[in-house]
Amino acid sequence: MLDQTKTPLLDTLKTLANRPHAAFYAPGHKRGNGINLLLQNVLGSQVFKADLPELPELDNLFAPEGVIDEAQQLAAEAFGAEQTRFLVNGSTGGIIAAILATCGTGDKIIMPRNVHQSVISGLILSGAIPVFLQPEYNADWDLTYCITPQAIETALKQYSDIKAVLIVYPTYQGICGNIEQIAKITHDYNIPLLVDEAHGPHFYFHSDLPTAALTAGADLVVQSTHKVLGAMTQASMLHIQGNRIDRNRLNQALQMIQSSSPSYLLLASLDAARQQMATQGQELMNHTLKLADQARKLLDKIPGISVLNLPENKQDSFWDLDPTRLSVNVSNLGLTGYQADEILHQQLQVTAELPNLKHLTFIISLGNTKADIEQLVKGFTQLSAMIPDFQTISPEFPLPPVFSSVVRFSPREAFEGASQRRSVNDCVGCISAEMVCPYPPGIPILMPGEQISADAINYLHKVLSVGATITGCSDPTLETLKICKSFH
Repeated sequence: MLDQTKTPLLDTLKTLANRPHAAFYAPGHKRGNGINLLLQNVLGSQVFKADLPELPELDNLFAPEGVIDEAQQLAAEAFGAEQTRFLVNGSTGGIIAAILATCGTGDKIIMPRNVHQSVISGLILSGAIPVFLQPEYNADWDLTYCITPQAIETALKQYSDIKAVLIVYPTYQGICGNIEQIAKITHDYNIPLLVDEAHGPHFYFHSDLPTAALTAGADLVVQSTHKVLGAMTQASMLHIQGNRIDRNRLNQALQMIQSSSPSYLLLASLDAARQQMATQGQELMNHTLKLADQARKLLDKIPGISVLNLPENKQDSFWDLDPTRLSVNVSNLGLTGYQADEILHQQLQVTAELPNLKHLTFIISLGNTKADIEQLVKGFTQLSAMIPDFQTISPEFPLPPVFSSVVRFSPREAFEGASQRRSVNDCVGCISAEMVCPYPPGIPILMPGEQISADAINYLHKVLSVGATITGCSDPTLETLKICKSFH
């Protein structure tokens, strides 16, 4: 057992930040002396003294043998991994590295269609070919569940050359699939299970939370430590266990896709977040779960809205639910999630994590307070009172086209091939040469190599009209799309 009260990286950074010396190294602001006062007035001066490069005492992220190595070993023990790698390019970097470490050009990888855009980037960079599985869709909520063990096993039987299986666990809304069964089936074929656990780094620290992916047997897990724990934005971790991951190749992939000038502010925040959870995790999660339970019960009493709960008869596609993740359906108020989000944010001092067509999702974490919960409930109470005539039938939205996707080229082939721009109304049946992604949540509706359907166009126009931002494509107004020249 390691001493989890220690913060080796944070302590060393503090020592160096407070040591007087003449700095002739980057960054150019020289420990804050050259920082614009406009920024210093916002952030203070001490943070810039700690904005240091890879000085000898601070180790090297890509060849750790000092304080970073010690901090990563502490994190591995705290989160139940054999090895842990700190990430400064967010979970996006970890997901891309995971794909690069397991797949090369032409290799097949099983994954759900509702993956994050970082997965598509990983496919383009690796040249891997996705075998998409379609998750169940809940039209009443406009959300997708998880892919099932049965669907994965069917795909493994159909394709004998699968190199990896990647799943999202949990989803943005906290929905968890039957990961233990998925891990068993995947390992029966001696194939590594990669898990995008960006929204679940807290699972390991309380028995009332869903099973952690590593506990379930995953081989590689990427977590956004900053999303629900105490690290700074962009600071994440990648955890590994077992012998199915080539760790040398993984290290090479991480070095390729991460900055060669990693921020020690981010790295130190990972060290601090680990120490906090290792020493206080259960207590902090008790507090968080209590707040979430209070919010859920109070919101359930407000007319016109409903809160997502675990089904009475759980199924493989909805096996568990993170109770600290609150999704609130507002469609019976006659509002879209985007409209409700605008009112809550601009008028009622409540800001959601994720608006969607029919619901909003809120993250309750160790940083929330009882006052936050009171404001959340007050906001929805006022929102409900603003809309006295509830609609018993909510507006119908087109079904997300992820359920009818047809892949003609690999993402890399489409990305690298010749393309042309065409009016969006003339693109049905063509092959997309770009990623088209409403944000949030960052799940592509079209990806390079995918055939463009009328459903996809209709859905994108709808989400654009109700307030979503379209990212990834070269024309965010969606008047035109880039299509592959060789197939149109």
